[in-house]
Amino acid sequence: MFVNEVNDVKIYNLSAGKSVPDWLTDRRKRSQLMKKVDSRRQIELIQDFDMPGVCTSIRMSPDQQYILATGTYKPRVKCFEVSNLSIKFERCFDSEVTTFEVISDDYSKMVFLQCDRYVEIHAAHGRHYRLRIPRFGRDMKYHKPSCDMFIVGVGRDIYRLNLERGQFLQPYESDASCLNACEVNPEHHLLVVGTKEGTVEAWDPRTKQRCATLDVAMKLPGVKEFPSVTSLKCRNGLHMGVGTASGHVLLYDIRARQPLLIKNHLNNLPIKRLAFNPSQNAVYSLDEATLKLWDEQTGKQIAYVESTTSFNDFCTIPDSGMFFLAQEDVKMLTYYVPAMGPAPRWCSFLDNLTEEIESEVVENVFDDYQFITQKELAELGLEHLIGTNLLKGYMHGYFMNVRLYNKAKAVVEPFAFDRFRKEKVRQEIESERKSRLQIESKLPKVNKELALKIMDEEANPSNSAKQRNMPSLLQDSRFKAMFENTDFAVSKDAEEYRLLAPVLNRLDKSKAKQLKQRVEVAPVAELHADEANAREDSDNDEDLFGFEKSDAEESSGDEGSSDDEDRREYVKEMKQAYKQVKIQRDEEEQQAENEDEEPDGPDDYVSPLANVNINKPPANMSHFKLTAIDKDQGSSELQRRIKQVSLQDRVRVMSNLESQVTNVGRSLGNRQMTFEVNREKKSQHFAKKREAELKKHREERRGIVRPIKSLKLKKVNFK
Repeated sequence: MFVNEVNDVKIYNLSAGKSVPDWLTDRRKRSQLMKKVDSRRQIELIQDFDMPGVCTSIRMSPDQQYILATGTYKPRVKCFEVSNLSIKFERCFDSEVTTFEVISDDYSKMVFLQCDRYVEIHAAHGRHYRLRIPRFGRDMKYHKPSCDMFIVGVGRDIYRLNLERGQFLQPYESDASCLNACEVNPEHHLLVVGTKEGTVEAWDPRTKQRCATLDVAMKLPGVKEFPSVTSLKCRNGLHMGVGTASGHVLLYDIRARQPLLIKNHLNNLPIKRLAFNPSQNAVYSLDEATLKLWDEQTGKQIAYVESTTSFNDFCTIPDSGMFFLAQEDVKMLTYYVPAMGPAPRWCSFLDNLTEEIESEVVENVFDDYQFITQKELAELGLEHLIGTNLLKGYMHGYFMNVRLYNKAKAVVEPFAFDRFRKEKVRQEIESERKSRLQIESKLPKVNKELALKIMDEEANPSNSAKQRNMPSLLQDSRFKAMFENTDFAVSKDAEEYRLLAPVLNRLDKSKAKQLKQRVEVAPVAELHADEANAREDSDNDEDLFGFEKSDAEESSGDEGSSDDEDRREYVKEMKQAYKQVKIQRDEEEQQAENEDEEPDGPDDYVSPLANVNINKPPANMSHFKLTAIDKDQGSSELQRRIKQVSLQDRVRVMSNLESQVTNVGRSLGNRQMTFEVNREKKSQHFAKKREAELKKHREERRGIVRPIKSLKLKKVNFK
């Protein structure tokens, strides 16, 4: 049994546990299970509750005494009797089953729709009759008052097979090109069908005419294409659920065209099946990836079950919290959610088991994994595991098996446990030791300045109603460790904080300025009122023609000058902060170079070559070249070092030497690229310079070469 908790709702997976090979004998199986620790909590609710390959659909008989499931391979149906918690019988087919219906209270009458257009009718003894429909079917439902079996599929026709007379009746003709799903209302027996065009058509079997058409696709927000209707389910005589191919579930009152609620699965996968739990006002909706349980009034998610392969079908047991899942795997899953209802009568012992397990610690999904960042991975020396199955990428880091993490941590930091033990002992001693003077303070022990800012913002909230109604961070349990654990303390010596310090100071100054203005508003308003009364009593020409300066005009100059001074001070602080950070980075890089002077491996031979381009001074961008005293000896030594390193390091060094992009500082993401402005002008300058050199070279050759005019040459006749 595997217990998972989602939104304070416990979900019990009764099928979880390691299985043993089938070829082992019963004695060997028992011995293997006894050796495993997980087998002590493993529950085999129904014996041999599986399929040879894949389970396609699963149903519960109306009397809730039999569980029927179809699967492959070879195509078959299995019937399990819940009173004995074991299999009752098994039958095979000639082709795979698309869907099936139980038309009696028990397993004695069943109808199977197969993928090769055949419909098989089975009795208690086996197959009773087999017939074929004109087109491929996708869904079917049984109408009890008229004994008609409605079959929909590829095409516009709704086929009617009367099981009392044993013949096909006149089919209904819809306006759609293809029909995907159908459902018969259990109270007034109205037939509803879902179309490929995203509409739902309602048919009255009494008059054999279409009553109404509901356009579902037009009500979906943010959908570019019209999704088809893939599943239908009626809750009662008035309420109905519709599932679409885009992953939306719409709840309707059949008396209105507007949906009561729209739920998005956020998977963009078709909804395969819907079910209702009237006692808890909950809706079950299934797609390939998840089964979601949510409230039908608000749409808030109650719980969910994620798949490891792909879900095909599910069925619920009425008035209980148990349901079964058919998936693309051998096992058929059994889940029990106590919040959705009690256990069925035939397995009432589950309630006692869950009460015992509630007192134990609930196992989380990620208890066996440790989340580490890229920096922590480099500190452990496990960067070579990136891309393997041992690391699972998640957000800004990776999930690693906790046993591998503990082993690597023990190798890198062998005395970490001793430090941890001493810290725990110190915390216990401080908690037991009490001071003589008990000073009550509302401030926490860690991050007092941050707590003061939060308390100030709560005391003086902004005008927006959203910020006024926000919960307090100091009282939120999710951020409790930030004000108690010293590991979450804000480090003012960090580079990130020092770079942000000028910005934070400017924000604090602006807030203080606003506070000062807010405090001085009332006295200034009173002064303005007094001056206005005085001006009304006086007859001054300046007041008449508006020659007198207002207080706003007088104060505007002061405010503008103060803003300029604040801006200059802010720029000065930013420059100083960047200068200090740069000095610290240079000191750390120089210290790292001094430590790595003696080469211990291939990477140390590579580092002097790689640092030629990395450590260029970025201020003037001057290009220089390092040459050895003995040129031939230096080149041979360089070649010898290059030959000693691996091909990967050699390629990395050559790429660093030839490229124009260089690393700056320690932090990830800092890159520097050198480029040339006005490249065309520079190329023209080089061309003119080359042309002048060639011209000078030709003039020198003319001065050196002797003329041949003074030589007497003998004429040669080449005829």
